[in-house]
Amino acid sequence: CVLYPNFDSGLLEKIQLIQLSTTRILVVITIQNGLVKTITLEMSAEVKEERLHFVQSILNERLNGLKLSEIRATLKERLKDLSEANDTIVTLFLNSQDKIFKDIKSEDRLVLAGTKNLIKQPEFDKADKIQNIVELMEDKDIIIHLFEDTMNSSKMNENISITIGSESKIDRLEDYSLISKEYRMGDLVGMLGIIGPKRMDYQKIIAIVDYVSKTLSNYVKIWRRNI
Repeated sequence: CVLYPNFDSGLLEKIQLIQLSTTRILVVITIQNGLVKTITLEMSAEVKEERLHFVQSILNERLNGLKLSEIRATLKERLKDLSEANDTIVTLFLNSQDKIFKDIKSEDRLVLAGTKNLIKQPEFDKADKIQNIVELMEDKDIIIHLFEDTMNSSKMNENISITIGSESKIDRLEDYSLISKEYRMGDLVGMLGIIGPKRMDYQKIIAIVDYVSKTLSNYVKIWRRNI
């Protein structure tokens, strides 16, 4: 399991406005850690490319370095002088700020893999246990909630979190253990981990999770230096 960092707390690096047609623009939001979000917006009137570049420059000048949550809360005031002039692009931004500057959907932040390996374990060979696994994999919010709860867990040992069975306080997870660790993308924090039966080889799994977390964090550092 890999949980992407919360996009909402990222610092804006730049905004790009790319004209797709006379009434459609592509908005590219780049966060300082390298995360990118794109969204297409439809305009009610035609806008010249020169005006698009001007607004792009103003947006970067006034919003660069701010958290996305802060931008949403203050965008109207920061663009007040432009919005009063009934600027088509600025008006569109103000009306679409939640789409543009809001975090990705919670379920899209989680990547799951290896379900077949879990089903093959003897603890889960009965129909009701397999059904439980399927439901668990479909309801990503449960795992996201567990990941987020473990970020500040008192069980953390060198940033490794171990949650066994009922310790998760989630009935659907009472047959499982989760070993997880944070990884970093600049100032943002994500988590990765392995879910398995409670009898898993903890020493081996801890070593794997620790190695992958460090490797991913180091890879991101190298990648950011080269972009």
